[in-house]
Amino acid sequence: MLRYFGLLLVACIALLAITPRPLWACPFCTSVAQTFTEEITTMDAVVVARLTMAPPPPKTAAEEVPKSKFEIVEVIKGKEHLSGKKVIETVFFGEAKIGSKFLIMGVDPPNLMWTTPLLISDKARDYLVDIIDLPPEGPKRLEFFQAYLEDEDEMLARDAYDEFARAPYDDVKALKADMKHDQLLEWIRSTDIPASRRRLYLTMLGVCGTPQDLPVLEEMLRSDDRKVKGGLDAMIACYLTLRGAEGMPLIEELFLNNDKAEYADTYAAIMALRFHGDQDNIIPRPRLLVGLRYMLDRPQLADLVIPDLAKWEDWSVMEKLVTLFKDADEKSSWVRVPVINYLRACPLPKADEYITELEKVDPESVKRARTFFPTPAASDTPPATQSSAIAPSPAIEPNPAIAPSPANKRNAKSAGRDVAGASAPIGKEIAAKSARPALRQSDPLINAPNLFTLVGVTLVVGGLLTFVQGSILCGAGRGQAG
Repeated sequence: MLRYFGLLLVACIALLAITPRPLWACPFCTSVAQTFTEEITTMDAVVVARLTMAPPPPKTAAEEVPKSKFEIVEVIKGKEHLSGKKVIETVFFGEAKIGSKFLIMGVDPPNLMWTTPLLISDKARDYLVDIIDLPPEGPKRLEFFQAYLEDEDEMLARDAYDEFARAPYDDVKALKADMKHDQLLEWIRSTDIPASRRRLYLTMLGVCGTPQDLPVLEEMLRSDDRKVKGGLDAMIACYLTLRGAEGMPLIEELFLNNDKAEYADTYAAIMALRFHGDQDNIIPRPRLLVGLRYMLDRPQLADLVIPDLAKWEDWSVMEKLVTLFKDADEKSSWVRVPVINYLRACPLPKADEYITELEKVDPESVKRARTFFPTPAASDTPPATQSSAIAPSPAIEPNPAIAPSPANKRNAKSAGRDVAGASAPIGKEIAAKSARPALRQSDPLINAPNLFTLVGVTLVVGGLLTFVQGSILCGAGRGQAG
């Protein structure tokens, strides 16, 4: 049964890895709900109304819920649909004092259907009126919402956070001069701030922070307190943004080249490196790849980075991945499909030879890779040149405080390169021998699943779950029969 769970994990991770993500302000944040702006945009009428009559609740469940009456005191949107109406009757669940103000929205004129009234404060009323006149995007819009981050009115604080989570990253960077640096740092250091919001504040600190903030971040990175390390992915990204490539040794020591690091921490570090490799130019990709390659010495987690190695065209670890495929056991068997997809993306002729060889070892894994991932489309792209390989980078000074492990020395040796980046012979081999066009960043195998992938993975996941459930039930039935 564990084997089927492994297949399920492979499908889910691979789909997430190849699905492109837009360049949002907070790549590590998840918006909580629709913003007020989005809701208002989709509604035909929006009003602020005062509760004037609240009938008693029904005595039995069979009785129809009576409607409360609200007097319109202000029209925010859709005055033309109200036809002079002054009173709204709608169902209201909850308790409130007569005279309390509510936000009520309506759709489908002329007979508007009203949403459940939302109790608001006078401050929230001002907020709702002001956002109507804000520009649709840009730093000026974010400057308004910045004032409501961590507001005492939780509803406004949440909406302001969601606005930032949806804003383009360029808009956030443009806000740099008006960011409240000291306030951001205070929120980041507070363990009372939810991790989701801390991720946003760490992203903003990466924009407006200075080297003087590094000691605070390093102390938090080294902490054993989970609350202190809340939002670790964004914390690592912020640290690397402010420290640059010189900060990589610490991240490698704590999370990547450390087999005692917890899975969640290691994954957070991978996400941070992925952010810098895909969305920033502070740390060269060859240096980021040095960190990702450490994961190949941890076979049970290697599948997390193999899609990145392919996407960033690091073909120097091909032999290492082939070895991982051959040595995979029940605890690391899910590494096999990502290895095959890496080889399918590789422009070197040797990759095809390895696929043929590995198909004899595990034909099912090769079949799954070909089934659930699109075949590279024919391209007019000329044969790969050295520029399509990972360009050699300047030698990276080792951190004297971090002694390389024997496993990492073996890794560097087996890859035929030093830790500074891909060696020149690799690039020459690509230029001289490649018979296949190199895949570009836009090619589907690297970036985007097709419709069959999306439907197929969904069906496979559902089928696997059904199989597991059936196995459990059968097992339970045999136990009872015994």
